[in-house]
Amino acid sequence: MAAPQPSESDSASPALGRSLLWPVAAVGLGFLLVYNSFDASAGVPSAPAVVSLPAASAPASPAPSASPAPRGLPRSEPKRLSISSLAVDAPFTPLSIGSSGQLDAPPADDPNLVGWFKDGATPGEPGTSVVAGHVDTKTGPAVFLLLSTLKAGRTVDITRQDGTVATFKVDSVETFSKAEFPSKRVYDDNGSPQLRLITCGGVYDKKKKDYEDNVVVFAHLASTKDSDS
Repeated sequence: MAAPQPSESDSASPALGRSLLWPVAAVGLGFLLVYNSFDASAGVPSAPAVVSLPAASAPASPAPSASPAPRGLPRSEPKRLSISSLAVDAPFTPLSIGSSGQLDAPPADDPNLVGWFKDGATPGEPGTSVVAGHVDTKTGPAVFLLLSTLKAGRTVDITRQDGTVATFKVDSVETFSKAEFPSKRVYDDNGSPQLRLITCGGVYDKKKKDYEDNVVVFAHLASTKDSDS
C-alpha cells in the first residue's frame, strides 16, 4: 500500500526525545501512509460468512489489575498486537520508508502480520505510533480485514519487548478518501502516547488495482500492565 502526501500546511508538533522522529519523518521525508492495495494484483476477495482469523488468546488466569494511564513509556519495540473484539492476534515486523518515499508494506506472504514504522514512536512511547496491516492479499482475507468494524471504546493491546502490555482505547474509526487524506490530523504528535492503525478501505478500483479509501483507527494509551508471558 502507498500513503498520502502530507500537504504543505502539515507540520509536526514539537516533542522531546525519540518521539520527534515520527513527525519529522511524516513531513520531512514526505511520509505517505494512505495505502494502496498491499499487493497491486490482489482483488477484493469475497468474504465468507464466517471469516477464519486467529482466535484471541484467552487468559489462563485473571489478568493483573492495570495501572492508571501513564504519560508515556520508555522506548521498546512491539512484539504482538491483540484486538480481542476482532479475534486479531498478530506478530509485528518493522517497516521503513522505501526508495519511493512511501512506507514499505509488511510482506504479503504472511496475511497475519502487522508492521510498525520503526523510526517513529514505539507503541506506548510519547508520540504517534503507526501500525499498518493488510486487508487482503492474493490468498484471501488478511489481518485487518475487519478493522473498519472496530468500535469506539474497544481496546487494542500491544505486547512490547520490555515485558509491558500497552492497552490503547479506541477513540474513533474513520474512513478517508486517499485524494483528501488528512495527513496532519492522522500523523500529528500532541506529546501524548497515541496509536494509529491503518489499512485499505472503500471500493476497489480494478483498473488502478487500488482501493479508493483508507481506514484509520485513532486510539490513545489507556493503561499498562506486566505481560503474563
